[in-house]
Amino acid sequence: MKTTVCIIALALMLFDCSSGQSGQKKETIIIRTAFGDIYARLDLKKAPVTSSNFLRYVDAGLFDSTCFYRVVRSDNQPRDSILIEVIQGGRYEDEESVFPAILHETTEMTGIRHRNGTISMARYVPGTATSEFFICVGDQPELDYGGRRNPDRQGFAAFGEIISGMDIVNKIHSINAPDQYLEEPVLILEIVRAK
Repeated sequence: MKTTVCIIALALMLFDCSSGQSGQKKETIIIRTAFGDIYARLDLKKAPVTSSNFLRYVDAGLFDSTCFYRVVRSDNQPRDSILIEVIQGGRYEDEESVFPAILHETTEMTGIRHRNGTISMARYVPGTATSEFFICVGDQPELDYGGRRNPDRQGFAAFGEIISGMDIVNKIHSINAPDQYLEEPVLILEIVRAK
């Protein structure tokens, strides 16, 4: 167990240094949507692997012309016993990975919890996150490490927070989506670093 923790810590330090992000603690991005702009602050200090990976996609322009395509609410999860509230976006139909999947930074490792406005990575099993992300609507503790939303109880990799534009997030979250997936996804024009 101690060896695994040491290897993960070393990997995080190496990834942080190789990504050119060391020294910076926070980075603000703008998610420009058809409904308006959402500003998020990524935490490079607490979640260096996840934040740096997201910024690689941003800097390469790979979020241009993507979308928010999934809305999860308490009224559209009939087969789930653990309910969550999020909007999910990313490359969706063009989800084939441009960059390799990343190490899973749990909330236990980072201390970043899934609260209202938290931005986090979607995944299948730990270590499969690439470009798909979600934003929490309300506090979502079942998405944290030890939470029950995923049977593996590893939670999801939270890496930042919305600092402006939660009204846009809530507007997207209110769109009718009986099967969670939007008939008309909300266009993400681009995601860029704030100047």
